[in-house]
Amino acid sequence: MKFIAKIIWSIVFIVVFFVASKNMETKATLNFFAGYGLTGPLPLMLLGFIVIGFILGVLAMTPSFFRHRRDLAKQKKAINKMQKDSEAHQLVRSQPPAPDTIVGA
Repeated sequence: MKFIAKIIWSIVFIVVFFVASKNMETKATLNFFAGYGLTGPLPLMLLGFIVIGFILGVLAMTPSFFRHRRDLAKQKKAINKMQKDSEAHQLVRSQPPAPDTIVGA
């Protein structure tokens, strides 16, 4: 199944690559405020915006990623503490009871 998926992704990549190479002479203009603009090949402009979007998405996920890692570390510490407490409790329960003082001797 992984082999078929790799073949399909390879075919998609090849098709997109050839379509992009055929459209390199197509110019796209991005107009900014105050009369500034950016002109370049359409496939490169699209690739640039995809990369910028990916970077912004990763930056947006970063705080929650570190928060989840911190929570996971706290939970692991709590689990380890509970396991040690449980082992200590089982050790106490497995010991024979302490002898009481003998009455009437």
